[in-house]
Amino acid sequence: MTTLRFVEHLHEVVGEVDVVLSDIWGVVHNGLESFPDACAALHAFRERGGTVILITNAPRPADSVQRQLRKLHVPDGTYDAIVSSGDLTRHFVAEHPGQKIFWLGPERDGSIYRGLDTKLVPIEQADYIVCTGLFDDETESAEDYRAMLLAARERRLPLVCANPDIVVERGDRLIYCAGAVAELYRELGGEVVFYGKPHRPIYERAVALATEQRGRPTPLKRVLAIGDSVRTDLAGAHGFGIDCLFVTRGIHAGDFEGIDQLDPASVKELFGHPPLALMRELRW
Repeated sequence: MTTLRFVEHLHEVVGEVDVVLSDIWGVVHNGLESFPDACAALHAFRERGGTVILITNAPRPADSVQRQLRKLHVPDGTYDAIVSSGDLTRHFVAEHPGQKIFWLGPERDGSIYRGLDTKLVPIEQADYIVCTGLFDDETESAEDYRAMLLAARERRLPLVCANPDIVVERGDRLIYCAGAVAELYRELGGEVVFYGKPHRPIYERAVALATEQRGRPTPLKRVLAIGDSVRTDLAGAHGFGIDCLFVTRGIHAGDFEGIDQLDPASVKELFGHPPLALMRELRW
């Protein structure tokens, strides 16, 4: 294993790349504001003939994600298409008509059920749980749900996790996501169905969208993932068989403060499977 160094510009690593699968939160914005240099970099890649699919663990449909991006002033020209874990969760719900759902998550995620024939009920009446997040992610953690999850486990309720992220940036803070609740439920012996990174179906959908956009399939060796999470972005890319450009400004920023390169032992400790390269923040 060689020393892993930082690169300064996206164009240094995309000479043989046709498709970029880019994370959103932590790469393109931080939940409160967009990163103009990152948007410009993805736009520049598209201008030279590349295709950009935004791949996100947002527990909402792609059109809702797009509306949020527009509010944060992420230009539409930054990307070609969006695939979200919310879309895949909606597909699961649609394939289980007539079953009753206990929804664990904030009201802002309600668009995940738009247009679906769903019956939301108290947990005591539910056939399964859909978790899009915590009811109040500003003040709560997964431990606040331990008693509820123990009761759900006793009833053997499956939990569908619509966002496998454990934490995400909101401005300069880290807040808990649905993945934290799902992992606790799994530790307690509950059954969890995950949709989103690092699990394969979201990558398969993203590559299918890229094929639609380009009119032809792209070899995986010419596909590059970009992300800021070891657990979701890097592990997901490795599991799917594609390279990953790792952005360090996100949830792992503290691990890279003051570091210009990583020796092989540090690479193994931090990443397990190393990324293609490191970049502090995405820029062309």
